[in-house]
Amino acid sequence: MQVFNCDQCGHLVFFDSVQCLHCGTKLALLPDELTMAALVPAVPGLQADGDLWQRVASHRHGSASPLYRLCHNRVAHGTCNFAVLADDPQQLCPSCRQTRILPDLSEPANLRRWKQIEHAKRQLYYTLARLGLQPAPDGANPVFEFLADQPGQPVMTGHAGGTITLNVAEADDDERARRRLALHEPYRTLLGHLRHESGHFYWDHLLLNSGRLDEFRTIFGDERQDYAAALQTYYASSPHLGTWRESHVSAYATAHPWEDWAETWAHYLHMVDLLETASSYRTGLEIPHAAGWQSYRVGNPFATLQPDFDAMVQEWVPLTLLLNSLNRSLGQQDAYPFALSVGALAKLRFVHDLVHMT
Repeated sequence: MQVFNCDQCGHLVFFDSVQCLHCGTKLALLPDELTMAALVPAVPGLQADGDLWQRVASHRHGSASPLYRLCHNRVAHGTCNFAVLADDPQQLCPSCRQTRILPDLSEPANLRRWKQIEHAKRQLYYTLARLGLQPAPDGANPVFEFLADQPGQPVMTGHAGGTITLNVAEADDDERARRRLALHEPYRTLLGHLRHESGHFYWDHLLLNSGRLDEFRTIFGDERQDYAAALQTYYASSPHLGTWRESHVSAYATAHPWEDWAETWAHYLHMVDLLETASSYRTGLEIPHAAGWQSYRVGNPFATLQPDFDAMVQEWVPLTLLLNSLNRSLGQQDAYPFALSVGALAKLRFVHDLVHMT
């Protein structure tokens, strides 16, 4: 994610910040500009969360600027750090309004889980917005339902007809780790789930009528094969230890071409997000080679309308080597437990080309 500076004091602030720790100024991310802003009351003397706000810089110079309200979820629940334009009839920010169904928030565990999930969803929204996919001009945005298991009614995470469903138990670290081990997955996160399921949504909205289905089928396989039967076969033959690496980003990607696409889509979002973060810190690396040192400077994948995929990959590999080495130094598992093959890179390139031709 991009890092930001407080408009008031210049101190470093972050995507999830709600207040500058240096000067105490209220902060909010402005979805219309995709930037973090320091806010002051639009009416001097008023500073309740439900009041109108404007950017510090505009207030300081007396210039006209949009007025904002804080997302209602911040006012009512102490979650969300997005703002809403004052003339927007919606009380919720563009990310929060996409959530259609919530679990019972009177249950403290569900409230905690929901807050964690919404945080991950805001990060997904930001990346999709940076790619020009949100908010969609035609209103074709994904809808989310966050549900808790009921007796005899387990909730399955998935996508159907534009709706992404997530079992809120995935917000519990112990439950997510249990499922990760049971399913032999090296990587399982809330954000990863949301990115994967958004891939199914964008298969329908970007690929289905793009005129590139034949190319998709050549690279990923024929999605017209029986989906339920393919998943049954996949789980019956688990674990898949290493047999998938030549052509896929994960073992689950072998289950069906739709899952291959969604896993690859999620991986592409991992890539652009991490590269943007590294670029915002002006990260440079030198990797030791037999003949000396190879230098790399990480570029921002959102700096141009048509970023060079080969350049992104060239920066990605040493960046993930550094990332994993730092994690191991702290006694942690690899943050990026993958090694991209030629086949997997071809699929990532397909996603990249499709996104940037829209």
